[in-house]
Amino acid sequence: MKTLLLGFTPKTFLLAFTALFSIVNPLSSAFIFYSATQDFGTKMRKQLSRWVAIYAFSIVATSLYVGGYVLSFFGISLPVLRVAGGIVIAMSGWRMLSGPDTTEERRSETAGALPVSVTPSRLAFYPLTMPLTTGPGTISVAISIGANRPNRLGEQFEFFVATAAAAVLLALLIFFFYRHAERLVRAIGPTGTTIVLRLTAFLLFCIGIQVLWNGTAELIEGLRTS
Repeated sequence: MKTLLLGFTPKTFLLAFTALFSIVNPLSSAFIFYSATQDFGTKMRKQLSRWVAIYAFSIVATSLYVGGYVLSFFGISLPVLRVAGGIVIAMSGWRMLSGPDTTEERRSETAGALPVSVTPSRLAFYPLTMPLTTGPGTISVAISIGANRPNRLGEQFEFFVATAAAAVLLALLIFFFYRHAERLVRAIGPTGTTIVLRLTAFLLFCIGIQVLWNGTAELIEGLRTS
């Protein structure tokens, strides 16, 4: 009863936050962020981390609350979105898991695309936010969460509060990990970084397969009932 009065449902919050955190994984992305920005000073890196967090929140929030209407406009069903998003997520995880050193490749590609003379607000969006932090996989997961919003007005408000809180917490974690990326790299070291990234890749692959399976099951169920 207390959670209803506050307009906050822990179940929805945990579901949204877990799904978004797993696909974004700011901890592992922080290592790539540091390697891509290590030529900049500490002050510049802090500014970039703040702007990346702001942009990431904007992308996730837009996908949560507007993405479903975009799907309806183009006639794309939620099961199809889940199948496509699951394939994208699984492929991304598989490349990270099976590649010889995908992290170094992403670091070099991102670092090569960072001009020093560009302002932090512009530099932080591409490529640090898109696609390094919140890429197609994150957008598809956020749209999938937003498309499952309830129909009743009171429940919609609770859903909005819970998912907004999840997006805010995710953005704060992105800011925290990116801002302290240099300390994380020094503390964990190269071996620890590799272990974290490989485990993350496996979890990402599993998440992609689960999303793909859910979408496929819904499509098959739709064929049976039609």
